[in-house]
Amino acid sequence: QVQTAESGGASAQAGGSLRLSCAVSGYSFSSTSCMGWFRQAPGKEREGVATIYIHHGATYYADSVKGRFTISRDTADNMVYLQMNNLKPEDTAMYYCAADYGLSACVRRLREDFNYWGQGTQVSVSS
Repeated sequence: QVQTAESGGASAQAGGSLRLSCAVSGYSFSSTSCMGWFRQAPGKEREGVATIYIHHGATYYADSVKGRFTISRDTADNMVYLQMNNLKPEDTAMYYCAADYGLSACVRRLREDFNYWGQGTQVSVSS
């Protein structure tokens, strides 16, 4: 059974930084694995923030976070991270780690392409 568990959410000031971690179990970091970070603010749709194609490390980002967020993976420890710099109040949301397979899932960054989800970790940014 695939499980993902997020950690690292916290309150931060605008301009600050946070690092989210995702521990993955029951999931093979194979040549077609795709991991992603999504976020959902109250009253809004869940959006794909960043994805990483595990095999060759290609990354894909939402325009709203390009240049500020970095997704990375540690295949030895089955971990995925999201480094968030220059945080803005509009980054406030519940952040979810997701897993599935296929390059298209990574490129599209759509909720419906991912079947494995964690419980989420809250990020709150104040101005």
